[in-house]
Amino acid sequence: MQNYFVGVDLGTGSAKAVAVNADGKTVAVAQHHYPTNNPKPGYSEQDAERIWQAFVKCIAQITAQLKAAPAAISFSSAMHSIMPVDEHGSAMADAMLWSDSRSADIALRIKASTDGEDLYRHTGTAIYAMSPLCKLVWMRENTGALFKQAHKFISVKEYIWFKLFGVFEVDYSIASATGMFDILELKWYNKALDLAGINSAKLSAPVNTDHTRYLASTGILPGVNTPTAFIIGASDGCCANLGGNAVRPGVGALTIGTSGAVRVGGSAPVYNYGAMTFNYLLNADTFISGGAVNNGGAAVNWLLKDFLKIDNITEEAYQTLFNQLSTVRPGSEGLVFLPYLYGERAPVWDAKSSGAFININFKHQQQHFLRAALEGICFALNDVLLAVESAESRVTELVISGGFISSPIWVQLLADITGKKLVLLQSEDASAIGAIYLAMQALGLDIKQIVNNEAAHKDVIEPNAAAHALYGKIYPIYKKLYSDIRLSVHQLYDLNN
Repeated sequence: MQNYFVGVDLGTGSAKAVAVNADGKTVAVAQHHYPTNNPKPGYSEQDAERIWQAFVKCIAQITAQLKAAPAAISFSSAMHSIMPVDEHGSAMADAMLWSDSRSADIALRIKASTDGEDLYRHTGTAIYAMSPLCKLVWMRENTGALFKQAHKFISVKEYIWFKLFGVFEVDYSIASATGMFDILELKWYNKALDLAGINSAKLSAPVNTDHTRYLASTGILPGVNTPTAFIIGASDGCCANLGGNAVRPGVGALTIGTSGAVRVGGSAPVYNYGAMTFNYLLNADTFISGGAVNNGGAAVNWLLKDFLKIDNITEEAYQTLFNQLSTVRPGSEGLVFLPYLYGERAPVWDAKSSGAFININFKHQQQHFLRAALEGICFALNDVLLAVESAESRVTELVISGGFISSPIWVQLLADITGKKLVLLQSEDASAIGAIYLAMQALGLDIKQIVNNEAAHKDVIEPNAAAHALYGKIYPIYKKLYSDIRLSVHQLYDLNN
């Protein structure tokens, strides 16, 4: 059997499998997409069976290409999904995703209660519409019969795991993002369960992220036989930190894909109730703390397709458009963008927030709006970074990943706004690589040499001092703008929803 390992990232828009050999070199990649359903405003759902089929296709493609079964398959997954299933593991409704905001008012109610901070400090999860805790309260109050009939409430990854092994198990990492798991005691938190209206029997059994199982028979997955080890793995954010070697002191990880996030690793949680920094588990001993924003590449896609009406963006056209940004000075000649198009998570935590261009005048052209959009996204992530730093030691280096790394201008903007040294270790999916590292460790392999080899080939981007000084003057203005218009934004939201 060829000695290779597969990391599968179950993302918001696709399942992606990355195969590496024993030396850590990528030998195959497969990716299959699936849609998100938005039947009503605020609803964001997916058919779990389509995610399973995408996963199966990824594994079939990898094993067919490499003509052997892998030594191990490990999982990374998007957080905060939840759905009701019956005793056979069959979905009784589509999975509610992290971006589903229908429980926004419930989150506000919980956050304002006397139990709000206690729930945050025990579970490490921000009290927001993304939280499965809030989603379960919404289900209980709005889908009474379905809520009562459900055998269990599980995430997308748990659905895949049950299809493989017929058991309901959840890794500590995904559990720590539910708002119902005690991250210090490593068990379901009864106060949160009482609030949701369930007991622990309605949830999967928590296990560590190195938990390993083997298929009971062949034929379940194409090209995979019973000796292949399956490691349950962790969440996408936690895996990305491990995959990018960003679990060291002073080193953070920053990802911009559809959304974005800033994360640091440590042996203890980083609490900041005002900003509600999250504290998720990479394993039983390692916390990944930080904050996520809703608006990354999604805001740029809106700008290009819906605002600027650029329907067909080829790779060449995309690069030409971004290259025009170099003609615009830092600060976009006073144009500021609040990138809250899809509501916002950290540190604003406002599902009713919306985007805005501020200080528009006759000088501003297409390239100004695009540069201001990128600057706004970077300001939002800098906002999260400063919230993490306010409660923890200073971050001096950021390991970056996600689709934005293909744009040198965007990467330089991020360096200039944060003032941090940016490190690009590898171009493949950091979450899938992190899942592979978990698999290797679970099988008793030492990953130090592989990580060191990756670090030796890193690309470093340094901030421009003059640009950073200018952005340092703009950032406080950006920071204050949303609080200035928040009441008006809420009034308009209520009028139109």
